[in-house]
Amino acid sequence: MLGYIIRRILAGITVVLVAMVAAFVLFFVGPTQPEYAICGDRNCTPDRLADIRASLSLDEPVMKQFTDYFGGIFTGREIKTGGFTKECPVPCLGYSYVANDPVTKLIVERIPVTLSVALGAMVFFLLIGITTGVYAAIHRGTILDKLLVGGSLVLSAFPYYIVALLAAIYLSIQYEIFPRGGYVPLTQNPIGWFKGLLLAWFVLGLVYATQYARYTRAAMVEALGEDYVRTARAKGLTRRKVYFRHALRAALTSVVTILGLDLAGLFAGTIFTERIFDVQGLGILALNAFNVGDLPLIMGSVLYAAIILVALNILIDIVYSFLDPRVRLS
Repeated sequence: MLGYIIRRILAGITVVLVAMVAAFVLFFVGPTQPEYAICGDRNCTPDRLADIRASLSLDEPVMKQFTDYFGGIFTGREIKTGGFTKECPVPCLGYSYVANDPVTKLIVERIPVTLSVALGAMVFFLLIGITTGVYAAIHRGTILDKLLVGGSLVLSAFPYYIVALLAAIYLSIQYEIFPRGGYVPLTQNPIGWFKGLLLAWFVLGLVYATQYARYTRAAMVEALGEDYVRTARAKGLTRRKVYFRHALRAALTSVVTILGLDLAGLFAGTIFTERIFDVQGLGILALNAFNVGDLPLIMGSVLYAAIILVALNILIDIVYSFLDPRVRLS
């Protein structure tokens, strides 16, 4: 088990390094020109563009930029920005071209926002989705089963941003069933934090719950047909124990796979949710950085997303052995 975890961690580090190199090549070596976004439309002369490139160290050889960037992650470095030399501590991801702040600081400030949205929505879609899927599987072929599955298919047919936008307009603005969106730090005002994110949690959780209902139902139906479930029934175990102790536990392995991938995407940023419900998280941060060509911030966002994806995949593989005793990691 320990050897497997070590191998997975080493493989994950390799994936993160490859993602970083690919992002560096795409953005730093590609046809991006952040000096134009900084210079603006007025008084943007060739001399001023050259000065901006020099102040951002963009005029240095690509290989030197590459080694400086990756070396700074582990050892820190001094960065020349805006004509000044600033100290960038470990892990140094550079300074934002636009905000002129350390990229690490900008990302860390937005992580609590994105985690609040993702974890709150996860509670909603797991409770709604798994419960719906279990009841649909138990009542397979009945009208209840068809209504639950049909309803999830209808809701999932609508694009998420349409559902979120309509919910924000009608449930929050027009009828004021839910409070207006917005993020308030949990440590400052727990009630305001809950109210500001409630509608975002509900909408995001409801949309994600549709796929979890179908996944859970399919896995439960398959598990209920296994030999060990029939044996448990033959031994005289109650229906509750058969359904929830044996069948559901086996069915959750496939659900956990999807959950890990979905959480990785949510932790990396939920752009539509953040934009519609006025929650300034990592998704909006990365989108704004891409729009203005803020290369260090883009690289930092890519690195963060890669680490989250790899870490959650390793965690999923470990959780497998606890959910399903048939799974053995060698």
